[in-house]
Amino acid sequence: MNFFYVLNGKLVKQVFLVVIAAFFTAWFLYMENLVNVPVFSGKNGPKAIYKGEKDIALTFNIGWGDEKAEPILDVLKAENVKTATFFLSGSWAERHPTIVERIVKEGYEIGILGYNYEDYTELDEAKVRKDLIRAQEAFKKLNVKDIKLVRAPTGHFDQKTLKIADRLGLTVVHWSIDSKDWSNPGVEVIIDNVSDAKKGDIVLLHASDSAKQTAQALPSIINKVKNKNLKLVTVSEMIANANADSKEIN
Repeated sequence: MNFFYVLNGKLVKQVFLVVIAAFFTAWFLYMENLVNVPVFSGKNGPKAIYKGEKDIALTFNIGWGDEKAEPILDVLKAENVKTATFFLSGSWAERHPTIVERIVKEGYEIGILGYNYEDYTELDEAKVRKDLIRAQEAFKKLNVKDIKLVRAPTGHFDQKTLKIADRLGLTVVHWSIDSKDWSNPGVEVIIDNVSDAKKGDIVLLHASDSAKQTAQALPSIINKVKNKNLKLVTVSEMIANANADSKEIN
């Protein structure tokens, strides 16, 4: 009789483990299929978006230089890509009003890449706020209106940055795919770094002069996206009317 109870005890334990495993598998699949925009956030604070729910957004950071931005624009035009988001530093925009005008005229979205290239996590609140306001003023003078998106100049941000941006009417945008084009690892490597992009991904690219291979890699990147039957959209289009899921940051 004791042996009988031991067997049943083991059986119950096994069934319990199977049920728990099934529950967590179902829960994981359910969460995977929720329509949401993953974000970084504080517990109850503003959020930084790094991924959308559908399509793909190509984003280009420009902080310095005057040689690579227009070739990037030329490629986008040649490939008939009418939607992309350019994050421009305010200081660069002031020095290159003609290129800024072209970006706007060709219908691309503009976001703020701060004013100076500074790590916001190393600045106090007043300096972060001053940098962002200075950038906003620079774009207003260039007649670029209603900018709603910002990217931390170095990619580093914290809850302080999120709160300040939110007070200024800005949403912080990160990325889910890093092309690493800034390191000039080779055209094929850049293409490969973006090749796994899927629906909802925000791709980080650069159009500063340090990114010497981006224009060459871009046609293949665009073709790979199109071959996946995915639409290229701006970040704002990607996140419009989407629900948000949060990931806490310190």
